[in-house]
Amino acid sequence: MIDPGSAAAAWRTSLDSWAIPSELVAASGRSPWGHAVSRFAVKADLDLAAPEGASYDAAAAALDAVELDTGRRASVLDVGAGAGAACLPLLHRVSALTAVDSDPAMLAALTERAERLAATPVCTISGRWPEVADEAGVHDVALCHHVLYDVPDIVPFLRALTSAARGRVVVEVPPEHPMAWLNPLFAQFHGLERPTGPTVDDLVAVLHELGIAALSVERWTRLEHGSPTGQERVALVTRRLALPAEREPDVAAALAAHAEPSLRRVVTLSWAGTGTG
Repeated sequence: MIDPGSAAAAWRTSLDSWAIPSELVAASGRSPWGHAVSRFAVKADLDLAAPEGASYDAAAAALDAVELDTGRRASVLDVGAGAGAACLPLLHRVSALTAVDSDPAMLAALTERAERLAATPVCTISGRWPEVADEAGVHDVALCHHVLYDVPDIVPFLRALTSAARGRVVVEVPPEHPMAWLNPLFAQFHGLERPTGPTVDDLVAVLHELGIAALSVERWTRLEHGSPTGQERVALVTRRLALPAEREPDVAAALAAHAEPSLRRVVTLSWAGTGTG
């Protein structure tokens, strides 16, 4: 049982506060959540064409360390893999890849790209982490990009992720909740004050609480690419705001004052795994 005064309990409470009032969701006539596979596929293709950044560098260094220590290529696990933006740029350097995602369509997009690369065997597992951790097994390096703000029950998730890596775990997250930039629009359209936490500092507090070893935290920025533009962005934001589609012209007008940033702030966290076998 989680101590109610712990960092993990604070993380859960903060994430729970992001729930959108049910009456707003009902009035919109659709779910505000979900992700388009096409967007993730575009991101994967762009990262395949030009892999870069602190998370890629940390994963590459972890692969190098395995090869130096063992004389063999590393195996990689990607949790919340999407269409493969984190793992596919590494595929030519690994002995095997296991990709976990709750959306079979995302895994199909990843498999299509992996087959096109024809580099390394890829195993895909459709399911939620950590429920499928036993099926996924233990690997040399574990990746998990842009997932943790969707995980209220953070302790078993992180413990299973750490246990799944013999070498390093590499996580990428934004410094604050990815929906935080919509807070002024929720106030404008619904008169609703939205939360401000949790942040990556709260995540670091949880990791310290769990006794995570050799934790590295690197804050950096990268050029934003692959994000929706024009009408696609308007449609997505309208849905995220729990508004019906007919409000898209109003949202478009509001977004005119919220230009898409050209740089995106991200944080790479890496730590020692505890996996054996």
